[in-house]
Amino acid sequence: MFELNNLTATGEYFLLITGELLGLFVGVSFLIAALQEFIPEETLRRFLKRPSKWLGNILGAFFGAITPFCSCSTIPILVGLLNAGAPFGASMSFLIASPLLNPVILGLFLMLLGWKVMMAYAVITFIAAVLVGAIWESMGLASDYKAGVLQSGCGCNCSGVLETIELLTWQEEMKRAWGQTWILFRQVFPYLLVGAGVGAFIYGFIPEEFIIRVAGPNNPWAIPVAAAVGVPMYIRVETVLPISSVLLDKGMSLGALMALVIGGAGASIPEITLLASIFKLRLVSIFVITILGIAIIAGYLFQALQATLL
Repeated sequence: MFELNNLTATGEYFLLITGELLGLFVGVSFLIAALQEFIPEETLRRFLKRPSKWLGNILGAFFGAITPFCSCSTIPILVGLLNAGAPFGASMSFLIASPLLNPVILGLFLMLLGWKVMMAYAVITFIAAVLVGAIWESMGLASDYKAGVLQSGCGCNCSGVLETIELLTWQEEMKRAWGQTWILFRQVFPYLLVGAGVGAFIYGFIPEEFIIRVAGPNNPWAIPVAAAVGVPMYIRVETVLPISSVLLDKGMSLGALMALVIGGAGASIPEITLLASIFKLRLVSIFVITILGIAIIAGYLFQALQATLL
């Protein structure tokens, strides 16, 4: 199994994909960090309080989409928004969109899976975030929020950049943006390496027949199982996407892959633990069920569109 040709192919793939991923991540992260220097938390709250409910949900999902936080580090920002009076539905759209949809993730999708998959993922997750916020608010779930103060406790060392406005020069803002980029880079670098390494190993050594049998398009349970596995595993998108193109080449269905990505990025045990400290049990349960439902529905949508997207 471990032939010289396999080892050579594995090493070449690892070096190539690692270099491409690191360059993409640093470039996109700096651009977004620079943008976030001009979006303090007060600006976010002001926009979310627009009179139209749907506009508030759309803006909540949009601001979530331009904040590359991990899922559990989004929650302290969420608490700050809710405590300051931001609409519940718009804040929930922010909660759903933030870990699922950001420029780094979209950049990885574009590089590894192409613009069609990237656009489909962006549209599906954005619409889901907007709808979830609106539906939860209409269900009266705002009463399930327990007002309080929360600090990120997942150990991911993410730093929020939606802060109070400071009078800084352009050079100081760019320096701070590079500092934020470095923090994110240190946080994500191990996950990128793991993803590239696992992807290279699968590329060199795992037979296609095995992938097709376990997660291929003919396995009717592949999508719901992938979604259910992703939720508790806390699979970072930066880890699973370097593996994704290899898995697809080996025969994994696009639907199962997307269910795994959305389930793993959208919810995790650390995030659920944090949510349990600010939400009542009903809302925590609805959150988990919602993420699982989004992952499964998106999985079947991607499965139906696979021939068009790839």
